[in-house]
Amino acid sequence: MALVKVYDQTKKEVGELTLAPEVFEVTVKPEILNLVVRAQRAKSRAGTHAVKNRSAVRGGGAKPWRQKGTGRARAGTIRSPLWRGGGTVFGPQVRSYEFKVNKKVRKLALRMALSSRVAEDTMMVVDSINLKEVKTKAVAEILKNLGLRKALIVLPDEDTVLRLSARNIPGITILQQDMLNVYDVLRHPQLVMFQDAAKAVEERLK
Repeated sequence: MALVKVYDQTKKEVGELTLAPEVFEVTVKPEILNLVVRAQRAKSRAGTHAVKNRSAVRGGGAKPWRQKGTGRARAGTIRSPLWRGGGTVFGPQVRSYEFKVNKKVRKLALRMALSSRVAEDTMMVVDSINLKEVKTKAVAEILKNLGLRKALIVLPDEDTVLRLSARNIPGITILQQDMLNVYDVLRHPQLVMFQDAAKAVEERLK
């Protein structure tokens, strides 16, 4: 059972939090993390690329020349893929890249991602970050005190003041606990969870 320290926004220790081993101490299997990350990235692809095949290119309705007697190769349309300005053969078409991953596998991958952060000692729990107004400089100072440069910060609920204050700081991403996902956890070297957010994630993933 993992026991982590809880800090305030000045990085002063204010308590301890016991993390459930079934969520934060799971054996990490890279192949499952890879599968879920690929599925997540594939789902976000637009898939709106397309080219015109020979039936979609404008023109070419008439036969360019008669079939025989000209000495040239026979041709049925000027929009043949062999011709300049013709259609494209087997080119990309509008499609969805999404593929299905079972819900249990997705939850398992998120538990593995969180466990990897705990095992690597790159997860920090804070009680809260309080701001009086939207001010990037104030958040930057707090992040400096906490030793954060490229971090994912997980909130229990929406905090508009904090989100707006941190949106222009490079490398910092803020998510609510119900939006936590494997890709964002893995792409940030540091993970910061509010104490209430850690408890909510724990309850959701048990």
